[in-house]
Amino acid sequence: MAEAIAEGRKAGEKRRGPLIVTEDAQLLDDLLRLCAAAGARAEVHHGVPERRGSWEDAPLVLVGDDAARRVRGATRRRGVCLVGRDQDDPGVWQRAVEIGADHVLRLPDAEQWIVDRIADAVEGVGRPALTVGVIGGRGGAGASTLACALAVTAARAGRRSMLVDGDPLGGGLDVLLGGEAAQGLRWPAFAQSRGRLGSAALEESLPELGALRVLSWDRGDMLTVPPEAMRAVLAAARRRGGVVVVDLPRRVDEGVAEVLAQLDLGLMVVPAELRALAAAERVSSAVRMVLRDLRAVVRGPFGSGLDAEETARMLGLPLVGELPVDPAVLSGGVPAAGAKEPLSRFCASFWERVPVEGAS
Repeated sequence: MAEAIAEGRKAGEKRRGPLIVTEDAQLLDDLLRLCAAAGARAEVHHGVPERRGSWEDAPLVLVGDDAARRVRGATRRRGVCLVGRDQDDPGVWQRAVEIGADHVLRLPDAEQWIVDRIADAVEGVGRPALTVGVIGGRGGAGASTLACALAVTAARAGRRSMLVDGDPLGGGLDVLLGGEAAQGLRWPAFAQSRGRLGSAALEESLPELGALRVLSWDRGDMLTVPPEAMRAVLAAARRRGGVVVVDLPRRVDEGVAEVLAQLDLGLMVVPAELRALAAAERVSSAVRMVLRDLRAVVRGPFGSGLDAEETARMLGLPLVGELPVDPAVLSGGVPAAGAKEPLSRFCASFWERVPVEGAS
């Protein structure tokens, strides 16, 4: 997985990592390995750096036990960790107090914790992305079209946006958006992901269609993503902030349940017809076992005696609105490609009613 991510990133590009202060060669090797796992580049010194700002401005400072005495006089700051290997050293807490360390860490037990903290420090831990899932109440309801349109509209408005294709049988959202030839990684590259993925590395590895990052399926025969991989990928996507839109299949397996658990909001697209209602009730009951906030988007025409309000009421879901028919999409156009098209206006109105922080 690390190799696949690296291939999708710009050559030679690494994010600034922590400041490491140690003369212990073995400890340094271990800490540099952990930085590499987090996708970060470390600055290494034997004591407090002479260059102004190196100590004060580093996103994280990892001080080896051997160097604690040499950094006693350094400016007090947050994010200093004292790192060593001796699990039974009685003097470690006194040294930690002397240098103002926030944490005392012992290898190898703390390795995963250190990787996570390095990733948090270099990425920044802000407000997670508003994550919206879109699912069809029945087949052909238009959920994939709405998911694409929501993501395209958010990106056009200047929000950091990612579109995740959660339906392996849907034909690929990159195809729907006209980006099947775009360079970047698809789902099979992430199938073995476990634990934590770097969110910046994930974003940079994906195809970029305009200002939108898209994680879609390739044209291979892979049909499922393990739950652990789904969890890791979506968590990384959410840490970047802005908007994440997920196109969901109409079944709830373990992988889909992982997605539902991370959603802030679900939208169910339901045609206003009795047969669609019957199908949507079954899908809704399964989805709501995991997702609390599920709402209805009702699609016309309304010739069966049902209107949008009645359709949503019969499903027991709050109504978001009526999904407009977009002639541009019906003729093969990209969803929400034109800002003045009906579907684009619907999506823009939706994002105005659901404020998103961390737009850039």
